[in-house]
Amino acid sequence: MGQLGGQPVLILPEGTLRTTGKDAQRNNIAAAKAVADAVKTTLGPKGMDKMLVDSIGDIVITNDGVTILEEMEIEHPAAKMMVEVAKTQNEETGDGTTTSVILAGELLKNAEELLDQEVHPTVITKGFKIAKEEALKILDKLSKPVTLEDTEDLKKIAITAMSGKSVEKASPKLASLVVEAVRSVAEKKDGKIVVDTDNIKRLKKHGASSEETELIRGIAIDKEVVHPGMPKAIKDAKIALLDVALEVKEPETDAQIRITSPEQMQAFLEQEQKMLKEMVEKIAATGANVV
Repeated sequence: MGQLGGQPVLILPEGTLRTTGKDAQRNNIAAAKAVADAVKTTLGPKGMDKMLVDSIGDIVITNDGVTILEEMEIEHPAAKMMVEVAKTQNEETGDGTTTSVILAGELLKNAEELLDQEVHPTVITKGFKIAKEEALKILDKLSKPVTLEDTEDLKKIAITAMSGKSVEKASPKLASLVVEAVRSVAEKKDGKIVVDTDNIKRLKKHGASSEETELIRGIAIDKEVVHPGMPKAIKDAKIALLDVALEVKEPETDAQIRITSPEQMQAFLEQEQKMLKEMVEKIAATGANVV
């Protein structure tokens, strides 16, 4: 509550509950721990799926941390920060979202015990920073360098990332395709291997299983063929890119064509077909076999 001209002014909505000091700390920690507990049972080889039902009755079954947290209607500020932890982890690495939330929850749980022992929050924060640096050093020692030639290791990494994504049965084949795709677009820049994932496109089609997934070294166009006799695949294609429609344009100004006989109508249609044919012949003359 503030004051303006001696009169109290409400800054927060009426009925807002305000907590300060240790009560606020414990309130925030409790909310964050509740979020961590919500996804904790989905982690590991014995992790369980969650069934989420929204307000209109739609059902989502998943054990993906980000999906679960995004579907939850969370209002508490501290709990929302835990959701942001998962989102950031997902954006940066694409995996480990549940683990990051659980670790954050455990850190706060331990911090609460230290607060009960009258340890100042600043001291706890400094301790976490020191522990982080030590953890990074240990991880660096335990890490193993992997190159593009280490195919089997790369496949194992891919399979691990697929666990819990409901594709376990097809994961060996999918892992092989993923590794092959990455190796196809990998480039060496400044002594480092760089992979631009924008050069890899995923195209989903209904009606087949994950085990029928295939890697196409080229371009896949999600379009129906205009004529059944057209080829479904073309190698060494010569592509013509058009930014205009293959059609006879209508005049920009208002115009009327008066047709008074069947012969005139036939001549009009024949002229239109002739103009379209000339367009097609120009394209064919370039040698293009994909338009």
